[in-house]
Amino acid sequence: MTAGSSAISSWSVGWQFGNGQTVTQSWNTEISTGGAQVTARNVGYNGALGAGASTQFGFLGTWNGANGVPTLTCTAG
Repeated sequence: MTAGSSAISSWSVGWQFGNGQTVTQSWNTEISTGGAQVTARNVGYNGALGAGASTQFGFLGTWNGANGVPTLTCTAG
C-alpha cells in the first residue's frame, strides 16, 4: 500500500478468490475472510503512512486446480 499526496491513518486491500484459494498465514496485516472475499487491513504499527510512504504485507495460501490472479481494491482512511 502506498499513500498518495496526503498522509493516511489506515488502509485495507480487498479481493475475491475465484478458484477456491484460501489464506493460511499472513504477516504485517490482519486478514478477514467471508467465503471467497478476503480483506487485508493494517495492523497497529503500519496503518499511518506519510504522504508518498508505503508498507507491504504478505500471505501464504492454498488452492485447488487453477490459481487465477484476483483484482485488488485498495482503500485508504
